[in-house]
Amino acid sequence: MYTPAITGSGIFTPTQVITNAELVKSFNAYADLYNTQHAKQIEAGELPAKEHSSEEFIVKASGIEQRYVVDKTGILDPEVMHPLLRQRSDDEPSLMAEMALDAARKALADAGKTAADVDAVICAASNLERAYPAVAIEIQDLLGIDGFAFDMNVACSSATFGIQAAADMVRSGSIRSALVVNPEICSAHLEWRDRDCHFIFGDVATAVLIERAEAASGPYFEIKSTRCATQFSNNIRNNNGFLRRSRPDGVADRRDMQFMQNGRKVFKEVLPLVADHIAGHMAEENIDATDLKRLWLHQANKSMNDFIGRKVLGRIPKDGEQPNILQDYANTSSAGSMIAFSKYSADLADGDTGLICSFGAGYSVGSVLVTRHG
Repeated sequence: MYTPAITGSGIFTPTQVITNAELVKSFNAYADLYNTQHAKQIEAGELPAKEHSSEEFIVKASGIEQRYVVDKTGILDPEVMHPLLRQRSDDEPSLMAEMALDAARKALADAGKTAADVDAVICAASNLERAYPAVAIEIQDLLGIDGFAFDMNVACSSATFGIQAAADMVRSGSIRSALVVNPEICSAHLEWRDRDCHFIFGDVATAVLIERAEAASGPYFEIKSTRCATQFSNNIRNNNGFLRRSRPDGVADRRDMQFMQNGRKVFKEVLPLVADHIAGHMAEENIDATDLKRLWLHQANKSMNDFIGRKVLGRIPKDGEQPNILQDYANTSSAGSMIAFSKYSADLADGDTGLICSFGAGYSVGSVLVTRHG
């Protein structure tokens, strides 16, 4: 048996930014256009008028101030309201693989390793660009990695579930190391025309290298243990899929083909699920709240993270104990906790323990206890 460790991490951040001010301006222009086009139905009571959004509403509801996206032109066009991504030929790298490639190379460089040191690639993300061939295999090919690769999807918990899978394989000795990559093009599955959620998501890709601790060439985070759980719920859902054209109502632009969420139920049901999950994980490993130096939580909503932080630590987290990147990146699904980990972990001291946790649709929740060495 070997000790698995996170030895490197990397982040790909798109160059384009949408501020709340830009987003509100475009959404309100869309709402006005919609209300004008449907004036008769609205006046007759057949359709509700679209309400305006505001910067104050967005910050209060989420804590988000901006988001990075791969394309802002289509999103900010009131007559389009979704990203405009060019059709790539089958001979070109897919957009998702291209994003993951950048993050993976940074993770390898951070670990002081090359593709020759990697045995497996796991592409863990909420929405995969295609069903097959696996995006992970494409990433493996672009990096020149021998071995194997596979995709996995556990929505916002994909990264922590991917880490568990990689850590288990490293621990057993079946592989030396694995790259877990999380490319998230969340802007493409968000309904930008829905006031209740048009501000939630952003785009990013993250990657971590997991290998035997003995092979680490610098400081590393020993993976002490992992814990994953799922519980079925329809409260976060996306009904897009290959069967859509096979059904009588198989239109391409149904509302349920994009991100759907019953926010109040999610808030009410997910928070105790996550808090209990983390408490159970810590109890299993005899970890007390005073032993935790850092919480790297899923970045979905500031209020949710503040609640979880208080429940886990038994008090209001101090500055730096529970870093948020939500204000800059928005919700990036599976990648959120990994952005927080990558940006806010190097300052921990030798022997410090922290916990990575992600949660979301499924419902799903995954946690990873790590201890820094070196």
